Amino acid sequence: MTDGARSWAERLGPIGIWSHDVERMPAAAAREFAQAIESCGFRALWLPESLGSKEIFAHAGLILSATTRLIVASGIANIWARDPVAMANGARALVDAYPERFLLGLGVSHAPIVKTRGNAYARPVEHMREYLVAMDAAPYVGPKVDAPRVLAALGPRMLRLSSERSLGAHSYFVPVEHTTLARKELGAAPLLAVEQAVVLAGDAVTAREVGRRHMKRYLDLENYTNNLRRLGWGDRHLSEGGSDKLVDAIVASRDVTAVDERVREHRSRGADHVCLQVLRVDIKAPPIDDIERVANGVLV
Repeated sequence: MTDGARSWAERLGPIGIWSHDVERMPAAAAREFAQAIESCGFRALWLPESLGSKEIFAHAGLILSATTRLIVASGIANIWARDPVAMANGARALVDAYPERFLLGLGVSHAPIVKTRGNAYARPVEHMREYLVAMDAAPYVGPKVDAPRVLAALGPRMLRLSSERSLGAHSYFVPVEHTTLARKELGAAPLLAVEQAVVLAGDAVTAREVGRRHMKRYLDLENYTNNLRRLGWGDRHLSEGGSDKLVDAIVASRDVTAVDERVREHRSRGADHVCLQVLRVDIKAPPIDDIERVANGVLV
């Protein structure tokens, strides 16, 4: 998949958008939001799928139909939400309808979410490996198409599986030092798409308040805290919503210059694509406003 990974790295470009906001919007507003992102010059929009989210293939189809060039990537499609045949064929249908505009990111999710779905979370790497084999063997009566995919990956074993059985990896909730380790595990050729949270706030206190509001849910999930511990972040950094140092490492803040610097840091460490999750100081403000501010500072 080496050639495909490099092609997708070029297609995605260096910077995209990752958004929870779009899944909370009515369909009409979601269409307008995606069109605005496309107009800003971003090439890709990453959509989440978790418990309570819009179903990822229906949601991706909505966004793809509303835009003309924008790539839609799932970040991530939950493998516990559908069996391997449904996952493979949902992706194939979108790739057939929108060639070179849909990238399937899939992952093992988190133990509390999996348990809520009535499943047992165990042996995630082995389960993912078996799932991918079943996806590749899935029957399909539609036109023959290859559905490009990346895996949500943090630890070394999942990163290696990403390089073996997909185009590469999508990392989430990571400081820049993880990007160095991820590129080392993946090797030079696979795609590495890194999520980066950002907040445009005039002062550090406000920026960290917004950052902690964002980080709270993730610091309750072992996959993320275990990954941070591997990187050397201990209890004093992980408790009480995260230390100032950890918040600053996870969330690029203050102004667009700081955002641009963080993107450049990820890319210097091996990221092909950095998808920015723009957090709002005022959650009632239109989400596109800060995204447009970011675009004016980083898409130059």
